[in-house]
Amino acid sequence: MTQNRQIDSEETWVRRPTDPPINHPGDLEDRARPIVPLARDYAGPSRRDWHRHRRGQLLYASAGVMTVETAMGIWVVAPEQAVWIPPGVDHQVSHAQAIAMRTLYIDPEVAESLPRDCCVVAVPALLRELILRSVEVGLDYTPEGPGARIMAVILDELCALRPEPLHLPQPRDPRLLKVTQAMIDDPAEGRPLADWARDAGASERTLARLFVKQTGLTFGEWRERLRLVTAVARLAEGAAVTAVALDLGYQSPSAFIAMFRRSLGETPGRYLRRRTEDG
Repeated sequence: MTQNRQIDSEETWVRRPTDPPINHPGDLEDRARPIVPLARDYAGPSRRDWHRHRRGQLLYASAGVMTVETAMGIWVVAPEQAVWIPPGVDHQVSHAQAIAMRTLYIDPEVAESLPRDCCVVAVPALLRELILRSVEVGLDYTPEGPGARIMAVILDELCALRPEPLHLPQPRDPRLLKVTQAMIDDPAEGRPLADWARDAGASERTLARLFVKQTGLTFGEWRERLRLVTAVARLAEGAAVTAVALDLGYQSPSAFIAMFRRSLGETPGRYLRRRTEDG
């Protein structure tokens, strides 16, 4: 069996090539192998700049938190979650700490049954074990062999996944981009929209309209979503609820917990316990 694993040992932030190398599994044309697995471990911060693959991509981190960005927005992916990237979508991937990345590249014909847009999904225990097993199988499986049967079960599991509300949509208007990038840099910033409008050189009414038109969220909803995805990443890394709440600008942990429950249907503690139980 083939274990296609690459270890990167950089201790500082590394910018990685834009174009995938020749014969990258994400660009493999082989219908007999509808899923191609790849494992890469990174010892420190890393960013892979904008690129695309012929195949769809399920990007899963068995350890660590990663950020995936496309023209449509930003997805923060915590452990026991994965992000689905459809075939041909330009994206970049980064992580601020060590990460164990496990990727499944899905043939475009098979990917037609999967979501058409990027999304974050929870990875239940069975799928997690199947992903890890597929990495052990590697590329060396035949259409009639046990490896192909594992890939078929993976496809069944992928079709049953449901997206989680952890997408941070990105606008296109440069004035609005200036505002959203500043908020991403400091999620705790609580200034009202009128203040941001003055900085951006636009009226408050114009920015309010652009938020809804280009992100589907109001200004307040977008800021809350930003804090939610940031919180999930911080909590997954082991930060305490109280520390996360205060760092994100909430006056009390109870206010933060109320936002979290309103968004994800349960408290941060229960959310993390469920991920551990499911994972």
